[in-house]
Amino acid sequence: MKEITIPKTETRDDHKYVFVCGLQRSGTSVLGRNVARLENCTGFKNTGESEDEGQFLQDVYPVDAEYGGMSRFGFDPRAHRTETSALLTRENVAKLRASWHAYWDNSKTIFVEKTPANLLMTRFLQAAFPNSYFIVIRRHPVSVSMAIRKWKACLTPLYRSFEHWLHCHKLFEQDRKYLKHVYELTYEDYVANPGKYHREIAAFIGTRVPEPPKEDSFRIVVEWRNPPVFLRVPERAMETTSAVRSKKYFDRWSYLLSSSSFKGYYRYIARKYEPEFAKYGYSLTKGFDLNEKVQLEINRASNGVGALYCIGADVYAAAWRGSIRCKKWLRGTSKAILPKFIITAVREARQKRIPAKPAGDCAELVNRQVTRQISKTL
Repeated sequence: MKEITIPKTETRDDHKYVFVCGLQRSGTSVLGRNVARLENCTGFKNTGESEDEGQFLQDVYPVDAEYGGMSRFGFDPRAHRTETSALLTRENVAKLRASWHAYWDNSKTIFVEKTPANLLMTRFLQAAFPNSYFIVIRRHPVSVSMAIRKWKACLTPLYRSFEHWLHCHKLFEQDRKYLKHVYELTYEDYVANPGKYHREIAAFIGTRVPEPPKEDSFRIVVEWRNPPVFLRVPERAMETTSAVRSKKYFDRWSYLLSSSSFKGYYRYIARKYEPEFAKYGYSLTKGFDLNEKVQLEINRASNGVGALYCIGADVYAAAWRGSIRCKKWLRGTSKAILPKFIITAVREARQKRIPAKPAGDCAELVNRQVTRQISKTL
Protein backbone atom coordinates (compact mmCIF):
# COMPACT_ATOMS: atom_id res chain seq x y z
CA MET A 1 0.00 0.00 0.00
CA LYS A 2 1.26 3.47 -0.86
CA GLU A 3 2.58 5.78 1.82
CA ILE A 4 -0.32 8.15 2.41
CA THR A 5 -0.72 11.78 3.35
CA ILE A 6 -4.00 13.61 3.83
CA PRO A 7 -4.47 15.84 0.75
CA LYS A 8 -5.06 19.51 1.49
CA THR A 9 -7.92 19.67 -1.00
CA GLU A 10 -9.89 16.68 0.28
CA THR A 11 -12.70 18.79 1.76
CA ARG A 12 -13.26 21.05 -1.26
CA ASP A 13 -16.93 21.67 -1.93
CA ASP A 14 -16.57 20.76 -5.61
CA HIS A 15 -15.33 17.26 -4.85
CA LYS A 16 -17.76 14.43 -5.55
CA TYR A 17 -17.36 10.82 -4.57
CA VAL A 18 -19.03 8.17 -6.72
CA PHE A 19 -19.39 4.66 -5.34
CA VAL A 20 -20.28 1.79 -7.65
CA CYS A 21 -22.23 -0.91 -5.80
CA GLY A 22 -23.48 -4.39 -6.63
CA LEU A 23 -22.79 -8.01 -5.80
CA GLN A 24 -19.80 -9.79 -7.32
CA ARG A 25 -20.33 -10.73 -10.98
CA SER A 26 -23.03 -8.09 -11.39
CA GLY A 27 -21.03 -5.94 -13.80
CA THR A 28 -19.56 -3.58 -11.21
CA SER A 29 -16.02 -3.82 -12.59
CA VAL A 30 -16.72 -2.79 -16.19
CA LEU A 31 -19.25 -0.20 -15.03
CA GLY A 32 -16.82 1.25 -12.51
CA ARG A 33 -14.04 1.56 -15.07
CA ASN A 34 -16.39 3.20 -17.57
CA VAL A 35 -17.66 5.73 -15.03
CA ALA A 36 -14.04 6.58 -14.23
CA ARG A 37 -13.53 7.34 -17.96
CA LEU A 38 -16.15 10.12 -17.93
CA GLU A 39 -14.90 13.69 -18.09
CA ASN A 40 -13.21 14.98 -14.93
CA CYS A 41 -13.51 11.54 -13.27
CA THR A 42 -10.74 9.42 -11.78
CA GLY A 43 -10.74 5.84 -10.57
CA PHE A 44 -8.17 3.40 -9.28
CA LYS A 45 -5.84 1.71 -11.75
CA ASN A 46 -2.53 -0.11 -11.79
CA THR A 47 -2.85 -0.79 -8.05
CA GLY A 48 -1.90 -4.46 -8.36
CA GLU A 49 -5.01 -5.44 -6.37
CA SER A 50 -7.95 -7.50 -7.60
CA GLU A 51 -10.09 -5.37 -9.95
CA ASP A 52 -8.43 -2.26 -8.40
CA GLU A 53 -11.05 -2.38 -5.65
CA GLY A 54 -10.91 0.23 -2.93
CA GLN A 55 -11.44 -2.32 -0.16
CA PHE A 56 -7.87 -3.56 -0.72
CA LEU A 57 -6.35 -0.07 -0.61
CA GLN A 58 -7.32 0.80 2.96
CA ASP A 59 -7.13 -0.64 6.47
CA VAL A 60 -10.02 1.15 8.18
CA TYR A 61 -12.59 -1.63 7.71
CA PRO A 62 -12.24 -5.39 7.01
CA VAL A 63 -12.46 -6.67 3.44
CA ASP A 64 -15.48 -8.81 2.55
CA ALA A 65 -13.36 -11.99 2.45
CA GLU A 66 -13.04 -11.75 6.23
CA TYR A 67 -16.80 -12.16 6.46
CA GLY A 68 -16.95 -15.20 4.20
CA GLY A 69 -16.33 -13.73 0.75
CA MET A 70 -18.56 -14.16 -2.30
CA SER A 71 -22.14 -15.26 -1.65
CA ARG A 72 -21.52 -15.23 2.10
CA PHE A 73 -20.23 -11.87 3.36
CA GLY A 74 -23.66 -10.24 3.49
CA PHE A 75 -24.93 -12.74 6.04
CA ASP A 76 -22.48 -11.39 8.60
CA PRO A 77 -24.13 -8.43 10.41
CA ARG A 78 -20.78 -6.66 10.62
CA ALA A 79 -20.70 -6.28 6.83
CA HIS A 80 -23.76 -4.00 7.00
CA ARG A 81 -22.26 -0.64 7.97
CA THR A 82 -24.22 2.56 8.53
CA GLU A 83 -23.65 6.06 9.89
CA THR A 84 -23.80 4.56 13.41
CA SER A 85 -20.68 2.41 12.88
CA ALA A 86 -18.02 2.65 15.57
CA LEU A 87 -15.47 2.84 12.74
CA LEU A 88 -16.69 6.32 11.78
CA THR A 89 -14.25 8.29 13.88
CA ARG A 90 -12.64 11.50 12.65
CA GLU A 91 -9.29 9.76 12.52
CA ASN A 92 -10.62 6.83 10.51
CA VAL A 93 -12.46 9.06 8.04
CA ALA A 94 -9.29 11.08 7.44
CA LYS A 95 -7.31 7.87 7.08
CA LEU A 96 -9.77 6.36 4.61
CA ARG A 97 -9.84 9.50 2.47
CA ALA A 98 -6.05 9.71 2.48
CA SER A 99 -5.69 6.03 1.54
CA TRP A 100 -7.86 6.42 -1.53
CA HIS A 101 -6.67 9.86 -2.57
CA ALA A 102 -3.18 8.38 -2.74
CA TYR A 103 -4.39 6.39 -5.78
CA TRP A 104 -6.79 8.89 -7.35
CA ASP A 105 -5.75 11.64 -9.77
CA ASN A 106 -6.22 14.64 -7.49
CA SER A 107 -6.32 17.04 -10.42
CA LYS A 108 -9.85 15.74 -11.03
CA THR A 109 -12.89 16.56 -8.92
CA ILE A 110 -15.03 13.40 -9.31
CA PHE A 111 -13.56 10.39 -7.53
CA VAL A 112 -14.82 6.91 -8.39
CA GLU A 113 -14.51 3.82 -6.19
CA LYS A 114 -15.87 0.34 -6.84
CA THR A 115 -16.20 -2.49 -4.34
CA PRO A 116 -19.07 -5.01 -4.40
CA ALA A 117 -19.57 -4.77 -0.63
CA ASN A 118 -20.41 -1.06 -1.07
CA LEU A 119 -23.96 -2.34 -1.53
CA LEU A 120 -24.12 -2.83 2.24
CA MET A 121 -22.03 0.24 3.12
CA THR A 122 -23.85 3.09 1.42
CA ARG A 123 -24.86 4.89 4.61
CA PHE A 124 -21.37 4.43 6.06
CA LEU A 125 -19.75 5.87 2.94
CA GLN A 126 -22.20 8.77 2.78
CA ALA A 127 -21.26 9.71 6.34
CA ALA A 128 -17.54 9.52 5.55
CA PHE A 129 -17.88 11.30 2.17
CA PRO A 130 -20.81 13.74 2.49
CA ASN A 131 -20.89 14.74 -1.20
CA SER A 132 -21.32 11.15 -2.34
CA TYR A 133 -23.25 9.52 -5.18
CA PHE A 134 -24.20 5.85 -5.44
CA ILE A 135 -24.57 3.86 -8.64
CA VAL A 136 -26.18 0.50 -7.92
CA ILE A 137 -26.23 -2.24 -10.54
CA ARG A 138 -28.32 -5.39 -10.24
CA ARG A 139 -28.03 -8.58 -12.30
CA HIS A 140 -30.15 -11.71 -12.72
CA PRO A 141 -29.55 -14.00 -9.71
CA VAL A 142 -28.93 -17.01 -11.96
CA SER A 143 -26.11 -15.18 -13.76
CA VAL A 144 -24.60 -13.90 -10.51
CA SER A 145 -24.78 -17.24 -8.72
CA MET A 146 -23.55 -19.29 -11.67
CA ALA A 147 -20.76 -16.88 -12.59
CA ILE A 148 -19.08 -16.97 -9.19
CA ARG A 149 -18.99 -20.76 -9.23
CA LYS A 150 -16.05 -20.73 -11.60
CA TRP A 151 -13.94 -19.31 -8.76
CA LYS A 152 -12.66 -21.79 -6.21
CA ALA A 153 -13.21 -19.12 -3.56
CA CYS A 154 -16.97 -19.66 -3.81
CA LEU A 155 -17.75 -22.45 -1.35
CA THR A 156 -21.47 -21.76 -1.03
CA PRO A 157 -24.39 -23.98 -2.16
CA LEU A 158 -26.48 -22.52 -4.94
CA TYR A 159 -29.56 -22.06 -2.79
CA ARG A 160 -27.50 -20.06 -0.30
CA SER A 161 -26.23 -17.88 -3.15
CA PHE A 162 -29.86 -17.12 -4.02
CA GLU A 163 -30.58 -16.29 -0.39
CA HIS A 164 -27.51 -14.07 -0.22
CA TRP A 165 -28.62 -12.15 -3.32
CA LEU A 166 -32.02 -11.53 -1.76
CA HIS A 167 -30.62 -10.69 1.67
CA CYS A 168 -28.16 -8.09 0.36
CA HIS A 169 -30.65 -6.38 -1.92
CA LYS A 170 -33.25 -6.26 0.86
CA LEU A 171 -30.71 -4.54 3.12
CA PHE A 172 -29.97 -2.02 0.39
CA GLU A 173 -33.70 -1.33 -0.05
CA GLN A 174 -33.88 -0.55 3.66
CA ASP A 175 -30.87 1.78 3.42
CA ARG A 176 -31.94 3.50 0.22
CA LYS A 177 -34.29 5.98 1.91
CA TYR A 178 -31.34 7.43 3.85
CA LEU A 179 -29.29 8.20 0.74
CA LYS A 180 -29.26 11.60 -0.97
CA HIS A 181 -28.03 10.59 -4.44
CA VAL A 182 -28.81 7.15 -5.89
CA TYR A 183 -28.89 5.88 -9.47
CA GLU A 184 -29.99 2.30 -10.14
CA LEU A 185 -29.76 0.15 -13.25
CA THR A 186 -29.71 -3.49 -14.23
CA TYR A 187 -26.89 -5.32 -15.94
CA GLU A 188 -29.29 -6.55 -18.59
CA ASP A 189 -30.35 -3.01 -19.54
CA TYR A 190 -26.78 -1.75 -19.38
CA VAL A 191 -25.34 -4.28 -21.85
CA ALA A 192 -28.28 -3.69 -24.20
CA ASN A 193 -27.66 0.06 -24.43
CA PRO A 194 -24.46 1.17 -22.63
CA GLY A 195 -24.35 4.57 -24.34
CA LYS A 196 -27.73 5.55 -22.90
CA TYR A 197 -26.66 4.72 -19.36
CA HIS A 198 -23.29 6.42 -19.71
CA ARG A 199 -25.13 9.61 -20.64
CA GLU A 200 -27.61 9.25 -17.78
CA ILE A 201 -24.88 8.52 -15.25
CA ALA A 202 -22.82 11.45 -16.51
CA ALA A 203 -25.81 13.75 -15.99
CA PHE A 204 -26.42 12.20 -12.57
CA ILE A 205 -22.92 13.03 -11.29
CA GLY A 206 -22.60 16.31 -13.17
CA THR A 207 -20.22 15.59 -16.03
CA ARG A 208 -20.19 14.50 -19.69
CA VAL A 209 -19.33 11.47 -21.79
CA PRO A 210 -16.03 12.16 -23.62
CA GLU A 211 -15.65 11.79 -27.35
CA PRO A 212 -14.28 8.37 -28.38
CA PRO A 213 -10.48 8.56 -28.64
CA LYS A 214 -8.89 8.36 -32.07
CA GLU A 215 -5.98 6.46 -30.58
CA ASP A 216 -5.77 4.52 -27.36
CA SER A 217 -3.47 2.42 -25.23
CA PHE A 218 -4.20 -0.56 -23.01
CA ARG A 219 -3.50 -1.60 -19.47
CA ILE A 220 -3.72 -4.80 -17.47
CA VAL A 221 -6.23 -5.32 -14.68
CA VAL A 222 -5.64 -8.02 -12.08
CA GLU A 223 -8.96 -9.82 -12.36
CA TRP A 224 -8.14 -12.50 -9.81
CA ARG A 225 -5.10 -13.03 -7.61
CA ASN A 226 -5.01 -16.72 -6.78
CA PRO A 227 -4.55 -18.17 -9.31
CA PRO A 228 -3.46 -15.05 -11.21
CA VAL A 229 -5.93 -13.97 -13.90
CA PHE A 230 -5.43 -10.80 -15.93
CA LEU A 231 -7.62 -8.71 -18.19
CA ARG A 232 -6.49 -6.29 -20.92
CA VAL A 233 -8.66 -3.15 -21.00
CA PRO A 234 -8.53 0.13 -22.95
CA GLU A 235 -7.13 3.17 -21.20
CA ARG A 236 -9.67 5.73 -22.44
CA ALA A 237 -12.28 4.08 -24.65
CA MET A 238 -15.45 2.75 -23.05
CA GLU A 239 -15.53 -1.01 -22.54
CA THR A 240 -18.41 -3.03 -23.91
CA THR A 241 -19.91 -6.31 -22.86
CA SER A 242 -22.61 -8.60 -24.18
CA ALA A 243 -25.72 -10.49 -23.08
CA VAL A 244 -23.98 -13.60 -24.42
CA ARG A 245 -22.11 -13.72 -21.12
CA SER A 246 -25.39 -14.39 -19.34
CA LYS A 247 -26.73 -16.85 -21.91
CA LYS A 248 -24.23 -19.55 -20.97
CA TYR A 249 -25.38 -19.30 -17.36
CA PHE A 250 -29.03 -19.45 -18.39
CA ASP A 251 -28.29 -22.52 -20.52
CA ARG A 252 -26.58 -24.16 -17.57
CA TRP A 253 -29.54 -23.40 -15.29
CA SER A 254 -31.95 -24.80 -17.87
CA TYR A 255 -29.92 -28.02 -17.98
CA LEU A 256 -29.91 -28.30 -14.18
CA LEU A 257 -33.68 -27.94 -14.07
CA SER A 258 -34.29 -30.38 -16.93
CA SER A 259 -31.61 -33.06 -16.96
CA SER A 260 -29.37 -32.93 -13.90
CA SER A 261 -29.16 -35.95 -11.63
CA PHE A 262 -30.13 -33.54 -8.85
CA LYS A 263 -32.90 -31.80 -10.75
CA GLY A 264 -35.20 -32.32 -7.77
CA TYR A 265 -33.00 -29.99 -5.74
CA TYR A 266 -32.85 -27.32 -8.44
CA ARG A 267 -36.59 -27.50 -9.09
CA TYR A 268 -37.25 -27.11 -5.38
CA ILE A 269 -35.13 -23.98 -5.00
CA ALA A 270 -36.56 -22.56 -8.24
CA ARG A 271 -40.09 -22.86 -6.86
CA LYS A 272 -39.10 -21.66 -3.38
CA TYR A 273 -37.37 -18.45 -4.43
CA GLU A 274 -39.41 -17.58 -7.53
CA PRO A 275 -41.86 -15.25 -5.68
CA GLU A 276 -39.04 -13.33 -4.00
CA PHE A 277 -37.07 -12.74 -7.19
CA ALA A 278 -40.24 -11.75 -9.02
CA LYS A 279 -40.34 -8.63 -6.82
CA TYR A 280 -37.13 -7.51 -8.54
CA GLY A 281 -38.35 -8.38 -12.02
CA TYR A 282 -36.49 -11.69 -12.31
CA SER A 283 -37.66 -15.27 -12.72
CA LEU A 284 -36.06 -18.65 -12.07
CA THR A 285 -38.53 -20.54 -14.24
CA LYS A 286 -39.44 -18.30 -17.18
CA GLY A 287 -37.25 -17.57 -20.18
CA PHE A 288 -35.18 -20.74 -19.97
CA ASP A 289 -36.83 -22.80 -22.76
CA LEU A 290 -38.36 -25.23 -20.29
CA ASN A 291 -41.08 -27.50 -21.62
CA GLU A 292 -44.48 -27.80 -19.98
CA LYS A 293 -43.56 -31.04 -18.22
CA VAL A 294 -40.57 -29.47 -16.47
CA GLN A 295 -42.64 -26.41 -15.54
CA LEU A 296 -45.29 -28.67 -14.02
CA GLU A 297 -42.73 -30.70 -12.08
CA ILE A 298 -41.17 -27.51 -10.70
CA ASN A 299 -44.54 -26.54 -9.25
CA ARG A 300 -44.86 -30.01 -7.71
CA ALA A 301 -41.38 -30.10 -6.15
CA SER A 302 -41.53 -31.66 -2.69
CA ASN A 303 -40.72 -29.40 0.27
CA GLY A 304 -39.49 -32.31 2.36
CA VAL A 305 -37.19 -33.76 -0.27
CA GLY A 306 -36.02 -30.27 -1.23
CA ALA A 307 -35.08 -29.48 2.36
CA LEU A 308 -33.01 -32.68 2.52
CA TYR A 309 -31.25 -31.70 -0.69
CA CYS A 310 -30.34 -28.34 0.88
CA ILE A 311 -28.93 -30.05 3.96
CA GLY A 312 -26.85 -32.27 1.70
CA ALA A 313 -25.58 -29.23 -0.20
CA ASP A 314 -24.56 -27.60 3.09
CA VAL A 315 -22.71 -30.71 4.22
CA TYR A 316 -20.86 -30.95 0.89
CA ALA A 317 -19.86 -27.27 1.01
CA ALA A 318 -18.66 -27.60 4.61
CA ALA A 319 -16.53 -30.61 3.68
CA TRP A 320 -15.08 -28.69 0.74
CA ARG A 321 -14.17 -25.74 2.94
CA GLY A 322 -12.62 -28.12 5.46
CA SER A 323 -10.43 -29.76 2.81
CA ILE A 324 -9.16 -26.37 1.65
CA ARG A 325 -8.29 -25.35 5.22
CA CYS A 326 -6.48 -28.66 5.62
CA LYS A 327 -4.40 -28.01 2.50
CA LYS A 328 -3.46 -24.57 3.80
CA TRP A 329 -2.45 -26.07 7.12
CA LEU A 330 -0.32 -28.70 5.43
CA ARG A 331 1.36 -26.04 3.30
CA GLY A 332 2.19 -23.95 6.34
CA THR A 333 3.48 -27.00 8.23
CA SER A 334 5.66 -28.00 5.27
CA LYS A 335 7.23 -24.57 5.16
CA ALA A 336 8.03 -24.82 8.85
CA ILE A 337 9.77 -28.21 8.72
CA LEU A 338 11.36 -28.39 5.25
CA PRO A 339 14.95 -27.18 4.84
CA LYS A 340 15.24 -23.76 3.26
CA PHE A 341 17.13 -25.04 0.21
CA ILE A 342 14.22 -27.35 -0.70
CA ILE A 343 11.70 -24.52 -0.43
CA THR A 344 13.96 -22.33 -2.58
CA ALA A 345 14.28 -25.06 -5.21
CA VAL A 346 10.51 -25.54 -5.40
CA ARG A 347 9.94 -21.80 -5.64
CA GLU A 348 12.48 -21.49 -8.47
CA ALA A 349 10.82 -24.37 -10.33
CA ARG A 350 7.45 -22.64 -10.08
CA GLN A 351 8.95 -19.37 -11.24
CA LYS A 352 9.52 -21.03 -14.60
CA ARG A 353 5.75 -21.14 -15.04
CA ILE A 354 5.57 -17.34 -15.24
CA PRO A 355 4.10 -16.37 -18.65
CA ALA A 356 6.06 -14.34 -21.17
CA LYS A 357 5.99 -10.59 -20.63
CA PRO A 358 3.06 -8.87 -22.32
CA ALA A 359 3.70 -5.95 -24.60
CA GLY A 360 3.33 -2.42 -23.30
CA ASP A 361 3.80 -0.62 -20.01
CA CYS A 362 1.81 -3.24 -18.08
CA ALA A 363 4.49 -5.91 -18.26
CA GLU A 364 6.12 -5.00 -14.98
CA LEU A 365 2.79 -4.96 -13.16
CA VAL A 366 1.69 -8.34 -14.52
CA ASN A 367 4.94 -10.15 -13.80
CA ARG A 368 5.18 -8.59 -10.35
CA GLN A 369 1.72 -9.93 -9.53
CA VAL A 370 2.45 -13.38 -10.93
CA THR A 371 5.69 -13.55 -8.94
CA ARG A 372 3.86 -12.47 -5.80
CA GLN A 373 1.21 -15.19 -6.21
CA ILE A 374 3.75 -17.92 -6.87
CA SER A 375 5.72 -16.90 -3.80
CA LYS A 376 2.59 -17.10 -1.68
CA THR A 377 2.13 -20.77 -2.52
CA LEU A 378 5.14 -21.61 -0.34
